[in-house]
Amino acid sequence: MALARPSSALLSCSSSACLRRLNPLLLSAAACRRPAWAPRRVARRFSAAIASETDVFNSPEVAKSFDFTNEEKIYKWWESQGFFKPNFDRGGDPFVIPMPPPNVTGSLHMGHAMFVTLEDIMVRYFRMKGRPALWIPGTDHAGIATQLVVEKMLAAEGVKRTDMTREEFTKKVWEWKEKYGGTITNQIKRLGASCDWSRERFTLDEQLSRAVAEAFVRLHDKGLIYQGSYLVNWSPNLQTAVSDLEVEYSEEPGNLYFIKYRVAGGTRDDFMTIATTRPETIFGDVAIAVNPEDKRYAQYVGKLAIVPLTCGRHVPIIADRYVDPEFGTGVLKISPGHDHNDYHIARKLGLPILNVMNKDGTLNDVAGIYSGMDRFEAREKLWSDLVETNLAVKKEPYTLRVPRSQRGGEVIEPLISKQWFVTMEPLAEKALHAVEKGQLTILPERFEKIYNHWLTNIKDWCISRQLWWGHRIPVWYIVGKKCEEDYIVARTEEEAIAEAHEKYGKSVEIYQDPDVLDTWFSSALWPFSTLGWPDLSKEDYKHFYPSTVLETGHDILFFWVARMVMMGIEFTGSVPFSYVYLHGLIRDAEGRKMSKTLGNVIDPLDTIKEYGTDALRFTLSLGTAGQDLNLSTERLTSNKAFTNKLWNAGKFLLQNLPDKNDVSAWDVLLSNKFDSEASLQKLPLPECWVVTGLHELIDKVSRSYDKFFFGDAAREIYDYFWGDFADWYIEASKTRLYHSSDKIAAATAQSVLVYVFENILKLLHPFMPFVTEELWQAFPYRKQALMVTPWPTTDLPKDLRSIKRFQNLQSLIRGIRNVRAEYSVEPAKRISASVVATADVLEYVSREKQVLALLSKLDVQNVHFTESAPGDANQSVHIVADEGLEAYLPLADMVDVSEEVKRLSKRLSKMQSEYDALVARLNSPSFVEKAPEDIVRGVREKASEADEKISLTKNRLTFLQSTITT
Repeated sequence: MALARPSSALLSCSSSACLRRLNPLLLSAAACRRPAWAPRRVARRFSAAIASETDVFNSPEVAKSFDFTNEEKIYKWWESQGFFKPNFDRGGDPFVIPMPPPNVTGSLHMGHAMFVTLEDIMVRYFRMKGRPALWIPGTDHAGIATQLVVEKMLAAEGVKRTDMTREEFTKKVWEWKEKYGGTITNQIKRLGASCDWSRERFTLDEQLSRAVAEAFVRLHDKGLIYQGSYLVNWSPNLQTAVSDLEVEYSEEPGNLYFIKYRVAGGTRDDFMTIATTRPETIFGDVAIAVNPEDKRYAQYVGKLAIVPLTCGRHVPIIADRYVDPEFGTGVLKISPGHDHNDYHIARKLGLPILNVMNKDGTLNDVAGIYSGMDRFEAREKLWSDLVETNLAVKKEPYTLRVPRSQRGGEVIEPLISKQWFVTMEPLAEKALHAVEKGQLTILPERFEKIYNHWLTNIKDWCISRQLWWGHRIPVWYIVGKKCEEDYIVARTEEEAIAEAHEKYGKSVEIYQDPDVLDTWFSSALWPFSTLGWPDLSKEDYKHFYPSTVLETGHDILFFWVARMVMMGIEFTGSVPFSYVYLHGLIRDAEGRKMSKTLGNVIDPLDTIKEYGTDALRFTLSLGTAGQDLNLSTERLTSNKAFTNKLWNAGKFLLQNLPDKNDVSAWDVLLSNKFDSEASLQKLPLPECWVVTGLHELIDKVSRSYDKFFFGDAAREIYDYFWGDFADWYIEASKTRLYHSSDKIAAATAQSVLVYVFENILKLLHPFMPFVTEELWQAFPYRKQALMVTPWPTTDLPKDLRSIKRFQNLQSLIRGIRNVRAEYSVEPAKRISASVVATADVLEYVSREKQVLALLSKLDVQNVHFTESAPGDANQSVHIVADEGLEAYLPLADMVDVSEEVKRLSKRLSKMQSEYDALVARLNSPSFVEKAPEDIVRGVREKASEADEKISLTKNRLTFLQSTITT
């Protein structure tokens, strides 16, 4: 949710309704547009030592607003200083995040922006907390996606992959990777990602490839990897099996075909009608099934049915509770070679499995005369023949849920294929126990149920892919021997040859399995393969494994996160991370998924150019863990205004601080930390209040960070900075800086301004690193970069009494502002006031006479403090700010009473006419009975609101008239 600035008009309101309206979370972006503070002093130009030496940073004293184009210079400076590397100087346990490796083919989208933002918030926070922080970056070789990209590139040159050798093709892919593979990395840097790029990894790096081979061998040696023919998702165009994650389902128009299956040995009237969306698969039928409770077909159970157009092939008619009697005709054809559900039924009942399709999507010899035809061409021909043979009952439109390849877009075919599989059940059991025992915490907690459900119902994992790009399966076969019986699993070809020579003699020839491993196999090893595993002596592995947090999208909880947990426990004996933080998807302003088809894609790089990286990051951070976030330009605009507000606050401070060359003044200013009870108690009320609020903020924000409640932390900082510091304390400080000759008071205000602002920058830095670092460097005597500055100390002293007292003062100021607005007092006009309160309240309120006068626009010479009502109370507007605190504002100071009576009388007459018209509509039966309900309700609400306004206006008019008669 974007945060917006309350408008100045709202500051004059009172009552609980006012408090709601003052909530910045409820306001629109338009309310952000307030002018920057006008300079009160001539700007003195100075900059921090670091900034002047590097010529990297700009200052609010010389720049009207934060320059987004400077972000890249700041980032390069951070990187050049080595700030992204883990630092053990301050001790503490390492904080480690393995980056979800984006596809090497990818370009930046909002999903990347989300994970980069959240992970960078974490690592910057814990770095400032003093923990050696390591964020491991890298990219994934993305087998299918990368191979497709290069094949398309070659096709544009008139070259097919199959025209090349495997070695020639993979060389081309590596060339492409070296030329274009860094695009996504550079774009991630543009988001401010403080990764240790010296440790950047690629899943096909030599070290990671060695880890993949090691993992395969170990799993195979334990009997957890096997080869077999099973039903998989097959891509006819890509000619490979694909994972469930790479299959996208779309609703598309199609047909439901009703076909007669005659009952063997029966009359012409003995037939069963099935309904199918894929009639071309009837050649793979091995049974016809009905629900055992379905009496329509009870007499046929146990008999045989004749499969149409198969020259009389018979299949059994069986009963199974899986069949839905309400779908179609209640009769189900069982084609286990071409349907996942049918496959499981066949395995359960021991039915044979019949495949009728080639891997290119054409029908095979089992289909008889349809052999060699494309599956969709065969569908049309088959239906035509069924109609001709009177076996077609009807064809009706039907909305299909079509599985398509995420990469190629073609329709995926369930197909029996010989593949390599991992037995998952024993691995899943350990991963389940990790969560049960509290070794792994999933955030938000509700995703534990999904995690448990998946792992409890897990199926074996098909890990082989029929591609040329990827980790080649480390299996070698013996020339002249059957693959299923004689093969060697080894870490390297040299190992395989040595073993083959030992088993079969020196003259034996071997060849490697042509398939590659599923990309998710190497990704499952990512948290430890990136740190040097299987070499346990590697320093990185010893220092940084297990990692701390794995942050990613909730949509790959099973496909990646669960597999990492399983593999981490299996190979290292440890859960690979302590926490899993799951973010939601980024949607458009209307809650729709972003897609090129809808034309609602928001490009992060375009967004950065217009709004700045900080505004984008802050907007994304306001989401709730696990929930989708609607992103709109209004929210981005609002948070860009927040960036400007920070900049203007920095400008104000720099214009009102001692000259850099006044060393003694700066020594005093920087030595005031207000971190003791004594130092806090000495402060005047506004200063004590704002420092107490800061100390409370540090505690709340630190707790939110520690709990991974980043949205809460962002809102807490925003509310305090804009609502308390900028709108109230900065304005109050002007009485010390501009309207007082008390040098001690001015110096105290300067110290508080710097103390509070620098701590706000620290708290906000993980969210908005660029503008906060630039502001930090704009102040003199900065000894180190903000990103490596220690986090603010928690549990600092607080004067809770000052909060209540300043709230009273705020209520009084708001009340006076509200009255000024109600009576349309000219903004520049100073008015009188009598403040009535108990002695103890008067004691602290009267001390802040200058603040009260400045913020309420009172005539400071005519502000009086008393314990009883003034003599002209009957001719004054009475304000009750709080129990024991009131004020009287003389009417004569604010308005010409006679003219105001005339104006209100005229206004009341108009309001009454409008109200009467509304009531007349509501009293009309034809309107109430015929108009839409929402229209009638709207008129009722307007009438109620008008009635309330009339009542208030009458009361004010009566009061004014009474003052005239008095």
